[in-house]
Amino acid sequence: MTQRAFAPFLGHSREPALMGAPAVVILAGGLGTRLRSVVTDRPKVLAEIGGRPFLSYWLETLQVQGFRDVTICAGYLGDQVEKTFGNAFGPLRIRYSRESQPLGTGGALRLALPQVATETLLTLNGDSFCEVDLAAFWQTHTQQRRVASMILRFEQDTQRFGRVTMHPDSRLENFLEKSDLARPGWINAGIYLFPKRWLEPVPEGRVVSLERDLLPKWLAEGIHGFPSAGRFIDIGTPESFAQAQEFFAGSRKLAA
Repeated sequence: MTQRAFAPFLGHSREPALMGAPAVVILAGGLGTRLRSVVTDRPKVLAEIGGRPFLSYWLETLQVQGFRDVTICAGYLGDQVEKTFGNAFGPLRIRYSRESQPLGTGGALRLALPQVATETLLTLNGDSFCEVDLAAFWQTHTQQRRVASMILRFEQDTQRFGRVTMHPDSRLENFLEKSDLARPGWINAGIYLFPKRWLEPVPEGRVVSLERDLLPKWLAEGIHGFPSAGRFIDIGTPESFAQAQEFFAGSRKLAA
């Protein structure tokens, strides 16, 4: 397997499209209430990091690594997201699924299903970022004929995130809740591959959490972990938002 190097800051590269790539759905509808003290006038996926909106780092990574079809699940101040990125980002085609009221991460994905043309979704959390070869993630998923896969990141202190436990064959065993104890372990990096049909039974318009309601139930169907050694950041708190400025230091601004 030939892996495409992780390279999120190369501008609008014209890398060849990834053969058989799944449609990408980015969860970008969060209210960002914990971040309001530092980001007051925009959704958190548009928070400025290194002189550019946070979500642009994912869009650039996707287009460099060969993905071409993206749906953004927008909610709070979603019109700003659409005005910022429009219908394309380099070779990426962008569509939008807009919540009229908060539906949770699972409900937002269910709302976006009519826009998904492939049988498998690559789903990303729009308020976190992980350095990972997404093309290799997809190729491993298909070559090993996995039903569902999840990017995992090893952290020395998992108390903020909760932990994920795995069987020796990389099949996920359990999701453990956040704890007051600082301990090392694997965390969910918020990047998933799973079949569209898993979302179809979710009632339309229902508030559903992907993390709390759906993923634990889907464990019995088989979800495999894909460990990543790349750096991980989320911008859910003022502290992590400040850390993100250093995380992306050296990345260049998008061309006007």
